[in-house]
Amino acid sequence: MIKDVSIGRYYQADSVLHRLDPRVKVFLFIVYMVTVFMADTAIAMAASFGVILYLTFLSRIPVMEVLKSVRPIVFIMIFIFVLNLFTNRSGETLWSWGVLVITDDGLKRAILLAFRLFLLIIVTGLLLSLTTTPLKLADALESLGSPLKVIHVPVNEMAMTISIALRFIPTLVEETDKIMKAQSSRGAEYDTGNIFQRAKGYVTVLVPLFVSAFKRAEELATAMDARCYKGGVGKTKLHPLRMKGSDWLWMVLLTATAFLPVLVDLLWKIK
Repeated sequence: MIKDVSIGRYYQADSVLHRLDPRVKVFLFIVYMVTVFMADTAIAMAASFGVILYLTFLSRIPVMEVLKSVRPIVFIMIFIFVLNLFTNRSGETLWSWGVLVITDDGLKRAILLAFRLFLLIIVTGLLLSLTTTPLKLADALESLGSPLKVIHVPVNEMAMTISIALRFIPTLVEETDKIMKAQSSRGAEYDTGNIFQRAKGYVTVLVPLFVSAFKRAEELATAMDARCYKGGVGKTKLHPLRMKGSDWLWMVLLTATAFLPVLVDLLWKIK
């Protein structure tokens, strides 16, 4: 169901990752993203998966709730897998039929890229979505990007835009689900017919959804203007970000954990 999409949805829990400073989580997300791309062997990907399981344990979030973040990109994962499976012709041929050829190198690369995307989505959900509220994420991005203010980059406005976008993703998902149920009760069908008939059915969802989204945007802009929002000028914070000793400790520990798959891969190759 579309309402199960967890992108931008905060999961309330009391865990190490929830209590961690959001700036540390943004930094760790970048580190994990780099190390996942550095992993290019089966042993490294297995170690990366183990690290992800460790993060899931630290978050105290149910596994099924974490896996919900993967649902929106299942089609993309399948597309990447199939594309690399049939376009890589190097290596020993495993199967062929006409112009379609599957090689051992193509199969390995297809699995690697699809699994790599899976890990990236899980890490994004654990560090930037499920354990971090949009407001804290905006504060973290604003704090980390503060040096850019010297060259007149609108850091405050950019952070606010990202925060609002993340905040309204669950709202738009719920609105889409309500509209689809309402249209289905009126006879609209989304799972039958050819691709053109399905696209025609989705028009009945997109039109009211865009109208609702523009209406919400206008109401939000009016509310912000009524409260004299002027970006970062004169803005104070109720809960300013402050790094604690535990934040530094976990940053060092989790950074070392992130590079563990790379170390395992290096030791395996030396062996």
